[in-house]
Amino acid sequence: MSRFPKSHPGKNFPLAGAGSLAIKRRKPVPHEFVLEALAELSPRTRPMFGCLAVYVGEKIVLILRDKRSNAADSGVWLATTKEHHESLRLEFPTMRSIQVLGTGVTGWQVLPVAEGDFEAAALRACELIVAGDPRIGKVPGSKRSARRSAAKEEKPANKSKKREAKGKRRRRS
Repeated sequence: MSRFPKSHPGKNFPLAGAGSLAIKRRKPVPHEFVLEALAELSPRTRPMFGCLAVYVGEKIVLILRDKRSNAADSGVWLATTKEHHESLRLEFPTMRSIQVLGTGVTGWQVLPVAEGDFEAAALRACELIVAGDPRIGKVPGSKRSARRSAAKEEKPANKSKKREAKGKRRRRS
């Protein structure tokens, strides 16, 4: 007798354990019209914080969010800096700080989906991005990179101080 089962031409049998494999469905893209408006810039997207981050070139420009939790912060998040808030608020009167990020003012600002002018405001933001407006967009990690390089410069000095202290302790013994 053969140890192998007979083949059955034309019949497909599932692999052992195949029932346990779940097909992962992709979530729909929130506010997809924003990506269409930026299409000429060939935007890239990446999941971030359960949302969808939008990059143009080396900069992160937007985050698209559509969630039931903290629904007040659903909409289009603008990557900007505090010094641009006032001038951007002239363009987007409904723009505000993101509540889910805490009580302080952050660089990120939201164009809330709950506002009546949401789509018009989001499309205006896309126009500014296409035009190269420097108020929208940040190079990710620029603060982190600066902190890391500053920390690296300090480390050798700290290590040498530790070695000196160790050497003094050994000499005393």
